[in-house]
Amino acid sequence: MTRVRVAVVSLVLLLAGCAAAPASDDAPADGGFYVDQTSAAALQEATWRQGGRAADADQIAKISRRPQAKWLTTDVTRVEAQARDQVTRAGNAKRTAVLVAYDIPARDCAGFSAGGAPDATAYRAWVAAVGRGISGTRPTLILEPDAVAGALDGCLAPQQRAERLGLLAEAGATLTRAGAKVYLDAGNPGWISDTAGLADALRTAGVGRLAGFALNVSNFYATADVVSYGRAVASRLNGAHFVVDTSRNGNGPAGGTDGPAWCNPPGRALGHAPTTGTGDPQVDAFLWIKSPGTSDGTCRPGAPDAGQWWPEYALALAEASP
Repeated sequence: MTRVRVAVVSLVLLLAGCAAAPASDDAPADGGFYVDQTSAAALQEATWRQGGRAADADQIAKISRRPQAKWLTTDVTRVEAQARDQVTRAGNAKRTAVLVAYDIPARDCAGFSAGGAPDATAYRAWVAAVGRGISGTRPTLILEPDAVAGALDGCLAPQQRAERLGLLAEAGATLTRAGAKVYLDAGNPGWISDTAGLADALRTAGVGRLAGFALNVSNFYATADVVSYGRAVASRLNGAHFVVDTSRNGNGPAGGTDGPAWCNPPGRALGHAPTTGTGDPQVDAFLWIKSPGTSDGTCRPGAPDAGQWWPEYALALAEASP
């Protein structure tokens, strides 16, 4: 049997109801966010269950049965169809898609996720394609992780920084017009300590015309610390709202590891499940923006490229979590 057929059979088994998720996952407090049953975690669960690894499959179900963001492809010829497919499936399920737009020029400043659109013209074309794909729907969209904090971190020349902030403002406006509830990424508590400077950059990048900003994307800072930091930033933005990535922050940040604390650190755990019931009127949602089990980059032995599924790491996260 081909690998494609195995994946399809596995997915059918999963959808048939093996180890069904608890009913509480569908409680209104979860925000009604979409659970993608074709995600890498869902396919991994089904494959392990079919292969007799029921205990491991049950662990991965802690990931696969939770709503997670879909990171959109950087292929301008495919992104419109991909975005439309995601919001359509979410709509059919009467749920809200969570998307991540991540294609800014000079992305990740030559880090593990380096790349992005080759220039401003290409980026505008990519954003326009995303806008067409989501047109008339109401997804939650995280705009350009690391882009604002990275612009303040010294890796861009002044002209590049100005161009980036302008592109973010344009992108936010385009995607908001298309229907998205857009949150502009603002980094994490361990990156930019100058909250006044960060707020100024967010303002220039158009955050005042968006739903708010996002924090802790792909990072591990404890929720309470992120919320405290977010309030400090928001106080400089007329009380702007924000969302927090809680996907892998169950044990907080790593310390004393043999690699970057932000890159596939061992001993981490899943964080608070996605929900709009945050208990804080300024925090619109806890979200799993980073998909738990996808690699941060080739920073440790055996780690795959950034964004690639890493089942061993996913299993470790799940096993460390209730």
